[in-house]
Amino acid sequence: MKDSYCQARLIEKNLIRAVIFTGEPLEGVFASLLVDQKKIYPLKAGRRHSSNGILMCDFALEKDLELGHSYQLHIQHLGNIPLDVSEATSFPDFEEKYYYDGPLGARYSKQKTLFSLWAPLASSVILKYRFAPKQEWAFIEMERGDKGVYHGEIKGDHPVIYYLYEVVNSEVYTEVADPYAKSSTANGECSVSLDFASILSPYDEQALPRMPSPTSCVIYEGHVRDLTIDHHTDIAHKGKFLGLSEPNRKTDGGHPAGLDYLTYLGITHLQLLPIYDYQTVDERHPELSYNWGYDSAQYFVPEGSYSTDPDDPIARVKELSVMIRALESRGIRVVMDVVFNHVYEARDSIFEKVVPNYYFRRWHKGKMTNCSGCGNDLASERKMVSKLILDCCKWWIDAYHIRGFRFDLMGIIDVATLNAIKDYAKKVDPTFLLYGEGWNMGSDIGGAPLGTMANYAHLPDYGFFNDVFRENVKAYCAGSEDRQQAAKAVYTSSSLDFIMPRRFLDARQSINYVECHDNETYFDYLSAYDPNMPLENKLDRSKLALSMVLLSYGVPFIHAGQEIALSKWGSHNSYNQGDHYNKFSYKVLDDRFEMAEFAKGLISLRRKTSFLHVYDPRLIDQLIDVVDFGKCIHVIYLDHNTIAPLKEAEVFLNPTDSPYSYNHPTPMSARLGKDGVKEAGKEEAIGKIEARSAAIFVKK
Repeated sequence: MKDSYCQARLIEKNLIRAVIFTGEPLEGVFASLLVDQKKIYPLKAGRRHSSNGILMCDFALEKDLELGHSYQLHIQHLGNIPLDVSEATSFPDFEEKYYYDGPLGARYSKQKTLFSLWAPLASSVILKYRFAPKQEWAFIEMERGDKGVYHGEIKGDHPVIYYLYEVVNSEVYTEVADPYAKSSTANGECSVSLDFASILSPYDEQALPRMPSPTSCVIYEGHVRDLTIDHHTDIAHKGKFLGLSEPNRKTDGGHPAGLDYLTYLGITHLQLLPIYDYQTVDERHPELSYNWGYDSAQYFVPEGSYSTDPDDPIARVKELSVMIRALESRGIRVVMDVVFNHVYEARDSIFEKVVPNYYFRRWHKGKMTNCSGCGNDLASERKMVSKLILDCCKWWIDAYHIRGFRFDLMGIIDVATLNAIKDYAKKVDPTFLLYGEGWNMGSDIGGAPLGTMANYAHLPDYGFFNDVFRENVKAYCAGSEDRQQAAKAVYTSSSLDFIMPRRFLDARQSINYVECHDNETYFDYLSAYDPNMPLENKLDRSKLALSMVLLSYGVPFIHAGQEIALSKWGSHNSYNQGDHYNKFSYKVLDDRFEMAEFAKGLISLRRKTSFLHVYDPRLIDQLIDVVDFGKCIHVIYLDHNTIAPLKEAEVFLNPTDSPYSYNHPTPMSARLGKDGVKEAGKEEAIGKIEARSAAIFVKK
């Protein structure tokens, strides 16, 4: 009918609603349901409503509509209209009826490769495959099984299979990659099944030092490209996984670079910004663009721009594995930054193409939530989304030996999913690190608790980025005297009712930091705080802030380059601003290597000083007294049994431009000053605390 248009949607399990836009009069609506292009069932019109050329008409079904078939609504004079069944994902029993707890994705064996895709709304799924990039495609019609899972198999020993799915949802055909694919060609153009057992080598657990508690760890945050791209080194594979696996690399000034520099610092964990596939860097031409990687695309697939050949699906897998083994051989565990709160874009994501209207959280009236600020939020509370997240974490733990997860915008993820990840991770490795951003993003999922800082008691094994530590330590070390009391409070890990209300169960939950990839660097913060501040003062204050991070109770976290006071040229959000803003500058490292030496000494001191690893707030309360000494913070260690073999230990933190002197009740030896950590020497009655510095005094 000219100037007429119709939509049809399943709005309840047994109710279809048609909306007809027409300028022509309709005396009656005569409709039938066409099923699988074969069977026709007459329908009786029910409730009708007409207004301004729009007619809405409901059609009740004799029984609930069974998903997995092709459905078209035939209306006399209008023809066949595809029936949209995507609303079924919100029906009350959908989760129970279609939750599938079996394996998904491609599973290789020498006898056959199995393929399973959860697509409960789909009326048809075809597996499109080939064994080499330039072969002709072959096709297999997959069989629908229980819970809306489509299964297919390719017989024979095929260690490499290139494949895609052709999915039909509500009569709409889509070609899509596998949400569970473990590797792919460049830019996610094609999923690839592999024989992973022949590619991944075993990892050496014995190379990793014992970590009694998260407070024994020192986390260093970096980005694969940033840590290797600078031309002031002889790293061969710049910007690549392999670049972080190369031993004996040097800066132009002869200092350690890449893997050797991380080893030199003495960190225990390297937290890498996302290393799985993200959207906005062309993997074939990574030199043309830059991104941190928070625009998720394929959760199980290593990022191809970090590979030497993004079109080789084996290369990205093998080279990532080589990098992790190289780091572990130096005693460094890898923490993976995971982004399970949103994807790059919902509309064109593999998830929306496979199961429309399921994977993303919506408000009660249907509008997609945007608490992440990225246009979409993953609905982690939905059973198959939670399963996807858990399966993904299991894969990275088991296949690549990841030994920690940092959760981006963790406050959007539900507590039950987070604790399911914890149960698996801790069973594999009791020292596994779990932490994230516990900001309250305003999301609401009907009463189920989310991973916000306010829900710390629900997540006893998770750490939270302590923004109160960050803001007060930044300001105090910059010279804000009014932050002294707050800085004293956060020094004790925010787990005591001391000056401020407690925020955490114990010190293991406090991730102490003043700088991370987000926001400006601390050096840039100081430049904005006082534009006239001399360079020497900024470097001193950077060392003081690092000292507070490493000497406070909690889990120390350092952003790559913080230890040498790198700048991002004032940028607050350099996520796509390129190497100039983001790279680790080995030229600056050469110029300020004494700052790296200071950091190395302080990290070593932290790791060797077991009383800094105490996390029980009751023990911390008994162990230390935190008082004022002029404008300095003075920390006095009280419990000799805890600090043994030392008899006494004291810490001073001086953010002022004036030196202080302190009369020790009994002579003590300086262990840390502005020039760094040193062995305890002669004990003296007067301790000197230099301007803009931290000092430690001990008595053996």
